[in-house]
Amino acid sequence: MNTVERWKQEKHPLDVVEDVREYAAEGLAFDEIEERAGSGEWERLKWAGMYTHGRQSGYFMLRTKVPGGYLTPEQAEVIGRVATEYATAPEEHGGAEQNELWGDAFLDITTRQDVQMHWIRLEDVPEIWDRYDEVGLTTVQGCGDGARNVLGCPAAGLDDHEAFDAQPVVEAVSDFFTGNREYANLPRKFKLTITGCREDCAQSQINDVGLTPAAKEIDGERYYGFHARVGGGLSDGPRMASDLDVFVRPEDAVEFCRAVAQVFKELGDRHNRGVCRMRYLVEQLGPERFEAAVRDRCTVDLRERGTDLTEGYTGDHVGVHDQKHGGLRYVGFNVVAGRMGGEEFVEAARAARRYGTEETSIRLATDQNFLVTHVPEGEVEDLLAEPFAADYRPDPGPFSRGAVGCTGSEFCNYGVIETKKRVKRWARALDDRVETPDDLDVVRMHLSGCSASCAQPQIADVGFRGETVKVEGEGSTNAEGDAIVEGVDFGLGGSLGLDNDFVDWVETAVPAGSVIPALEQLFAVYVEERADGERFYEWCRRVENDRLRTVMRRADATVAGGVAHDG
Repeated sequence: MNTVERWKQEKHPLDVVEDVREYAAEGLAFDEIEERAGSGEWERLKWAGMYTHGRQSGYFMLRTKVPGGYLTPEQAEVIGRVATEYATAPEEHGGAEQNELWGDAFLDITTRQDVQMHWIRLEDVPEIWDRYDEVGLTTVQGCGDGARNVLGCPAAGLDDHEAFDAQPVVEAVSDFFTGNREYANLPRKFKLTITGCREDCAQSQINDVGLTPAAKEIDGERYYGFHARVGGGLSDGPRMASDLDVFVRPEDAVEFCRAVAQVFKELGDRHNRGVCRMRYLVEQLGPERFEAAVRDRCTVDLRERGTDLTEGYTGDHVGVHDQKHGGLRYVGFNVVAGRMGGEEFVEAARAARRYGTEETSIRLATDQNFLVTHVPEGEVEDLLAEPFAADYRPDPGPFSRGAVGCTGSEFCNYGVIETKKRVKRWARALDDRVETPDDLDVVRMHLSGCSASCAQPQIADVGFRGETVKVEGEGSTNAEGDAIVEGVDFGLGGSLGLDNDFVDWVETAVPAGSVIPALEQLFAVYVEERADGERFYEWCRRVENDRLRTVMRRADATVAGGVAHDG
């Protein structure tokens, strides 16, 4: 077994939840925790939803799970208040001035409909958990080798694009796995998504398990349920999920997901963590043998596939939209790179209560944005006049609308470059400087600070993964005298949906300062050559990569010539 597996054998990782309360009560420092529990404790703390900060010893990132992205206003307000009171940087790390764009006490909405906070002190975690308990929130298994937050359509129950509302199934599956000791020690993280939406905004194609809407005639009656995909994922070795020949009734969804987890638990690789994800197991067995293994372990009858009801892919819900309930609207607010102030999130929750009906909610989306639901038509204008809405307007430019960024080197152990500030600045600059066709409402531009793909760059119109770049005559120098700058690998042409495909990494080791000039050149040619209604990713696929590179290199910037620097 690899080192992490040995640590999990030494102590069940869920036991760390109670240990956190003990460490906090005793006021233990990091070195005292490691002396008592060993170095494996930092890995086990992920099961409590806690990651140690990459470069700021003594602090944690805390991840809150939000199944399907659904929050009541009360839950959203508690999250915002926790961020305001506890996610604060110490003076030695900049205090209220730690970040020139967001200041202090902010939170991040993630591509998995979670909420992340930084600068959390261990001694504050029990108090945060107590507040969460009062409103039904948890951080348990927000990280670690088990079922992560279960994704769903953020407009579940609202939109006529759905065949049925799958949010109750999302919550049932989440409840089954959260805190379940039998399935809390899998070979690697286990990502599920469940939706009744015809437009698959819950991204079934890139998850370990994806349940999508289907219908089947059984004994002369038409039933709604799910079709299943397995083995999708990004990072190194990206793979689109494979369809299984099964029809899963909603009441059987928990058991089906359990059976898949059982297969992964028994047959998944526990030796090489580089190939421990479930997609490698599906690839090795093949979808048919994997399905047979699931059927062998499933205690309910799994019928063959019925009629697939997925019609495409919708990447976001930004804007003002009609609900299927007469006279109501939901409003999708655009949060560039997913980061906003805790107090602003509190204000959004208050606004939802003020302008919405008793059923109003805050929904988090996989594109790092959020929705306010159940707003009467006559109240929408006042909601949009609220101060928090000025920065998160529902009518952004196309680059701001599609901008996604991971945590990056600011806080992440794996991040190679800074991402959040860079994404926000790039998006706003590109909206100002690039002329796009009137019918092009969004350009999906995703920046991951490393190859781990938390920002999902492989499925974007324009995807970036961070690296350091050696460029002659530019930037600061290292001890060897090389000029080193932050840079990216530059990918084009990714998307999900009926024409799904991953980006081609068209150019590597591009200095970050050359990205905007390169995109200006690409979009100038795209606008000139575009066929009617052609999306940017479609044009990128139609044009040869050599020509795309040639266009990018017309920029008055060092697009080519950089060399990846491993340092």
